[in-house]
Amino acid sequence: QVQLVESGGGLVETGGSLRLSCTASGGTFSSYAMGWFRQAPGTERDVVAAISRSGGRVYYADSVKGRFTISRDNAKNTVYLQMNSLKPEDAAAYYCAAARAYTSGGVYTTATGYGYWGQGTQVTVSS
Repeated sequence: QVQLVESGGGLVETGGSLRLSCTASGGTFSSYAMGWFRQAPGTERDVVAAISRSGGRVYYADSVKGRFTISRDNAKNTVYLQMNSLKPEDAAAYYCAAARAYTSGGVYTTATGYGYWGQGTQVTVSS
């Protein structure tokens, strides 16, 4: 059973940056592909970025390409989401998720592919 704890959310001005962290416990972190999702009120939970268990493959939603960077440190059991050039439309609750991966390059881009979720961290972007 994997437990995930996000941190790093907060209030930032338009154009600013935040770095989200998600630390895992209770499992072998390097066995899991990881993802970041976000959900604004009244909307579905959508993928923002995803990374394979080795870190060698990544995926970004079109809306964040060139602004967000996902990375992981398997020695620290942590996945990060560096968010730059933030826009008001990036405001949402951000969730990290873990998916048991049986191939080193597997990347999962839908919520149904993930079995473990964090509690979420709120990102607010002021205009």
